[in-house]
Amino acid sequence: MRIAVTIFLTDETITPTRLARELEERGFAGLYLPEHTHIPVERTTPYPAGGDLPREYGRTLDPFVALGQAAAVTENLGLGTGITLVAQHDPIGLAKQIATLDHLSGGRFTLGLGYGWNVEEAADHGVEWRTRRELVRDRMAVMRALWSARPTAYQGPYASVRASDAHPKPVQRPRGPVVGPRTLIGGAAGPKLFAHIGEYADGWLPIGGRGLSESLPVLRAAWADAGRDPSALQVVPYAVQPSPGKLAYYADLGIEEVVLQLPPAGEKEVLGLLDDCARYLPAAGVVA
Repeated sequence: MRIAVTIFLTDETITPTRLARELEERGFAGLYLPEHTHIPVERTTPYPAGGDLPREYGRTLDPFVALGQAAAVTENLGLGTGITLVAQHDPIGLAKQIATLDHLSGGRFTLGLGYGWNVEEAADHGVEWRTRRELVRDRMAVMRALWSARPTAYQGPYASVRASDAHPKPVQRPRGPVVGPRTLIGGAAGPKLFAHIGEYADGWLPIGGRGLSESLPVLRAAWADAGRDPSALQVVPYAVQPSPGKLAYYADLGIEEVVLQLPPAGEKEVLGLLDDCARYLPAAGVVA
C-alpha cells in the first residue's frame, strides 16, 4: 500500500520544498494539497466538520504553485490536489496549468477534484450552486478536449472550446473515456457522484474513508454500468487519521493508496509527525 499525505500549506507552515524533500527521503508516495481561493468573512455556509472554520482555510497556498515547487526538488514523489475546485476555474487556463505541471514533473500529477462546500466562496466566482456539478462535468469535458492528441472541439451547456493546438499534453495515455492525468473525484457516496466517476474519472477520493465496505459495491456497480474495466477502478481514502487496524482494513478491501492527514504546522512539528507516520510505510513492515 502506498502512503501519501495531505496538509493545508499556508504562509505560516512548513514550506512546500522542505516538506517535499523530506517526504521523498522517507519513502512517502505523494503530497496532496487542498484549494481555497478565499474565505468570505460574511459566510452563512456551515463548516462541514462542525464548529468554527479553522484558521488555515483562509491562508491556504495556491496548490499548483506549491506543487510546482515540490516537483522541482523531487524526482519520484507523487503530486496531487485534494481537491481542485474546478467550478471556480476557467477550464482553458486550468487545463494549461495541469498539463504543464504534469509535463514538467514527468507525469507525477493526480487531479483530485470536487464540487466544494462553501457557497459564498463559489458565488464570488460566479458559480450557481445548484448547477455546480454539471458545470464541473462540462469544464472537465473542455479540458479533455484540450488534452486530446488531436485538436478537438467541445460544445456544452456551460462551456465550449474550439478545436485547438494546446501543448504540452499530460503524460498519461487515455484510459477508456478518461483523457489527461490520473483523475479522482472527491465527495460523499451517492448515485450522482458514482455516475460521474464512471463517466470521466479513474476513481474516488473519499474523505476520511468511512463506510467503504457499504459504498464500494455500489460504486463498483456504477462503474460496471459505465462499461469500465473493473480492475481499473481506484479508491484512495483521503485525509485519514491512521492506525494499523484501519490500514489493514483498507488493504483487505483491495485499496492500494491511502492519504494521511498532517496538521497545518511548522517544520519541527510536521517533521516529527512524518517520523511517526513512517512506521506505516511498506518498508516498515506494518502495511501489506
